[in-house]
Amino acid sequence: MALFNFRSKTAQAPAPAQGQMEAFLQGYSIEVMPRTAEKVEDFRTLLPTGTRVYIAHLDGTAIDEMVATARRLADEGFTAMPHFPARIIKDRATLTDWVARYRDVGVRQGLLLAGGVAQPVGDFHSSMQLLESGAFDGFDRLHVAGHPEGNKDIDPDGSDHMVIEAARWKSAFAERTDAQMAMATQFCFDAEPVIDWVNRLQTEGVKLPVHIGVAGPAKLQTLIKFAIACGVGPSLKVLQKRAMDVTKLLMPYEPTDVLEALAAHKARNPEFGIEQVHFFPLGGIKTNAQWVTEHGGAAGKPAKAA
Repeated sequence: MALFNFRSKTAQAPAPAQGQMEAFLQGYSIEVMPRTAEKVEDFRTLLPTGTRVYIAHLDGTAIDEMVATARRLADEGFTAMPHFPARIIKDRATLTDWVARYRDVGVRQGLLLAGGVAQPVGDFHSSMQLLESGAFDGFDRLHVAGHPEGNKDIDPDGSDHMVIEAARWKSAFAERTDAQMAMATQFCFDAEPVIDWVNRLQTEGVKLPVHIGVAGPAKLQTLIKFAIACGVGPSLKVLQKRAMDVTKLLMPYEPTDVLEALAAHKARNPEFGIEQVHFFPLGGIKTNAQWVTEHGGAAGKPAKAA
């Protein structure tokens, strides 16, 4: 498989407190869907040059729309990383066709995941099958899904046994193929379970760097709805506790607290496994990008700064 090796990183001294957030947000990624991308006049007014933009492929979205979004992002100077949800890909021919179309517009990165549908429509049901297919030979980077608070679709008994086993398999795949990979996670709202999970991955021998999923600013009711639908675990209590505080109930949620805690932990522990932050802009990409611009210093400066 013609993929690049991971590059080792030299440990650095912790950044000053005021620079921790900027350092932690450096190289952040964000997610869009074709229909939300259409509402953005120019991504360069929102995002730093070269930002990795995941393109969510929901069941029913036409591949033509996905490819057009990828082409547009590339034309504006960003790195497109489309989703490849195994359970909505009919067969090997369909997968090969999708990959070829993306290659034609310069895409060389992909997020491989099982997908959010209960029953596969065809031959694939897991990201591991996609990895083994060989269809992505020559891609520069492949990301896979991570679940800091478990996933009941994978482990119905409430444990995380199968989730951890899958993580070990993906890590071993990266090692034996020299694939440049990372684990992009579901969003969480509390730093403590994230820190525990990342540390556990390391003790379990999982060497994939983590791109931690964080929900961008949004209405509290919106976040609770998405969190329940996506199976967010213990950190959902952070939102529920906030909902019980009348003074905060009508105020939009912002990810400041969780990111400050994770940034401080990373500064104290440079070898900690979180490599980057990945935003789910549940309150809108413009709102999310503005928050990063206001809190991320140079890390959040748009390509076309006002």
